[in-house]
Amino acid sequence: MGRFDDYPEYVPVSVKKEKAQRQIEKLRKKNPNLAPIVIEGRTIARTWWGKAWNQNLEIYADYSNRLARGRSYIRSGAVLDLQIERGNVTALVQGSRRTPYNVQVQIESLSDRQLGDIEKLCDQGIRDLEQLLAGRFPKELKELFTAEGRGLFPTPQEIGFSCSCPDWASMCKHVTAVLYGIGARFDEDPTLFFALRNIDFQRLLKKTIDLKMQSMLKNAGKTTSRVLEDPDIFDLFGIEE
Repeated sequence: MGRFDDYPEYVPVSVKKEKAQRQIEKLRKKNPNLAPIVIEGRTIARTWWGKAWNQNLEIYADYSNRLARGRSYIRSGAVLDLQIERGNVTALVQGSRRTPYNVQVQIESLSDRQLGDIEKLCDQGIRDLEQLLAGRFPKELKELFTAEGRGLFPTPQEIGFSCSCPDWASMCKHVTAVLYGIGARFDEDPTLFFALRNIDFQRLLKKTIDLKMQSMLKNAGKTTSRVLEDPDIFDLFGIEE
């Protein structure tokens, strides 16, 4: 037996992408809601939310030395499906075997203190949820999200995960690919961050609308026919009172 027999054969990224695409087409016949992660070019995340999520992973020594393989996997299109729900992520990742692996990532809910902090965003400079979702807010509020060990992005202790692969490592490359995939998915829909951290986004939206209404009424001095009543505003945004 040669000394290199234990190492996997090198497979070009283009070949991996073709394999992943074939698997996606096959899986989609059974699951039309399949949501693969597609990375164009070398940049995994492009928006503030996606970049901030990935940077948060990389600042922790527990993760920093394990993430390189995950970056390679996600760029090759190996994350065939990634679904984000409250506190939970489920994914399918194509490895060296024919059948993709099942990966699950659990994120602990925020503490009451942290939930209180994010609600104060509405009182500390966030008057427009469009600004919030675009990551355009004051530096001190960005620090509220990203402060190491204290921010709204999770620490390693708040992240649990499992993978159906036989890899003995506590964090395999399939898991790290999914962790990066979460950041890429935030590029598409930043509100998924709030779902993942079990933050009631509708409550945040209502509070922001209330503050806007109060500001409008204060400036106008009285209501007019041009000002929507609260129920009308909630209907406009498709939320329940």
